[in-house]
Amino acid sequence: MHFRMVQAMASAVRPCVRLLSFRQNPSRLRIGHGQTLFTTNSIPIGRPVVTHINESDPVRCNVATATPAATTTKPQSARPIETRKSQLIRTYTSLLRTTPLMLFFQHSNLTAVEWAAVRRELKKAIETVSQPMGTDASSIHHPSSQMQIQVVRTNMLSVALRIVEFHRPGRSMNSTSKQRSGAGAPVHDLSDIAYKATRVASIPTDSAYAQLEPLLVGPLAALILPAVSPAHLAAALTVLAPVPGTFPAPTRKKSHGYHDPICQNGLAKLLLVGGRIEGKVFDQSGVNRVGGIRGGMDGLRSQLVGVLQGAGLGIATSLESGSRNLWLALEGRRLQLDDNGKED
Repeated sequence: MHFRMVQAMASAVRPCVRLLSFRQNPSRLRIGHGQTLFTTNSIPIGRPVVTHINESDPVRCNVATATPAATTTKPQSARPIETRKSQLIRTYTSLLRTTPLMLFFQHSNLTAVEWAAVRRELKKAIETVSQPMGTDASSIHHPSSQMQIQVVRTNMLSVALRIVEFHRPGRSMNSTSKQRSGAGAPVHDLSDIAYKATRVASIPTDSAYAQLEPLLVGPLAALILPAVSPAHLAAALTVLAPVPGTFPAPTRKKSHGYHDPICQNGLAKLLLVGGRIEGKVFDQSGVNRVGGIRGGMDGLRSQLVGVLQGAGLGIATSLESGSRNLWLALEGRRLQLDDNGKED
């Protein structure tokens, strides 16, 4: 009886003894009777580990070397690229470089339901425009799917605008800094070169950043259109910033959802402060002038052709009038001399 109790206690204690022995010497694991497995912790890094050595067959000799971890290929950055701020800067710089038309609105903390109502009515207004957006070569037949109105971070947008305006990868470094940084120095938007270029850059008064900086205050939202189309811009302004007579708001019969209280509360919290069209900054009146171009881009082209034709016609008339006056003067003098000759 006592022997069985001692045997049961020994079998119960045996796993604990094994665990204690492993903790004291973790480089050895007991697998079975007479078998020992060495872990990788007991192998010094950089020393070769030889397995399956067969001197008679050197080709089948497998020599494994424990090497350090592979070096990283991540480019150097002045800002940590994993943070949300860095990702927002990259997103905003890409938008500023690729988006031809952006309108900026100050908003007063719209709720999710109000944003949904505003986006619904804006999409409906954009879809009512029959003509495609853009040029004939790259026309967009469904612009409502690529149109966006999103809340932006004002501080990050200001930093991204400074990078777009003042960071020129080919001209941001002088010869001395190029020699110090080396030929392969990174020049991306989060690089140290871009950071220094934006910090030491002098801001001209006529630059886009200097004109937009007073507007980048408080909570902002941006309307992004994939192409410059006065017709689609006018349709968006009728919903977001209606002007009586120029951009009238939709009637209740035409758009019942526009007059919904939730949509009206959301629109009352939006204020158009300016826009950026083809790299140029426009205030509210300038945005209204662009949206008020009759006939869209085709109408603008016809106006340009008319101006050029009028200028050419005016130049031709001016040149013709001078030569005509000279001819009339000479012809009058000739007739006068002929009359004097007949009298003599």
